[in-house]
Amino acid sequence: MKSLIKVFLILVFCFATTFLLIKSTGVLTAEQIEGWLTQARELSPLYVGTIVVLLLFADLFIAVPTLTVTILSGYFLGHTYGAVSALSGVLLAGVCGYALSRYYGDTILGFLVKEEEKRNEMITTFQEHGFMMILLSRAMPILPEVTACLSGMTRMNFSKFLLAWVISSVPYILIASYAGSISTIENPKPAIFTAIAISLLLWGFWYFYHRSHIKRNQS
Repeated sequence: MKSLIKVFLILVFCFATTFLLIKSTGVLTAEQIEGWLTQARELSPLYVGTIVVLLLFADLFIAVPTLTVTILSGYFLGHTYGAVSALSGVLLAGVCGYALSRYYGDTILGFLVKEEEKRNEMITTFQEHGFMMILLSRAMPILPEVTACLSGMTRMNFSKFLLAWVISSVPYILIASYAGSISTIENPKPAIFTAIAISLLLWGFWYFYHRSHIKRNQS
């Protein structure tokens, strides 16, 4: 478990670094993203959908406010097209993160965890808990990308990974894009309340999963 936590924290640090860099430079703020989508809508909804897909795919490499982009996607494109665009970007990011990490995973793990026994222990631990970690990863930024990379590194079965990724992403995107579709500039409350509710709900699931895991270990 210690090796898994070590690699997990290193990946979190790497993704968090991009978040801090973006914050410090003022790039990719919610206002900028909304401005791009507003300009794109004047040309064609297709451009809006393309920007949404690219932004959410880019979240694999740089920190993008996924929930904000998804809500804005629903606002600018409506529930159906907004959800399709957001889900396309999220799926691309997840599959690409898995594939890249699977290809380079042995090299990365060999560098981060020197002892083969500890690497094998880490892989076994993630194989046991990885599915649930992916399901709950939407509780906060960075975690989805980290779990996708860990899935590839530990060679989790792709169909198992994809199932967990879809289960975690589809409800999240459907709810967020719907909230965006019924929100307006004058009444942003649906989007705001939905963002808060999703975060609290997922954090609640994390809490109860952690408690149940501790109880199982103690029994």
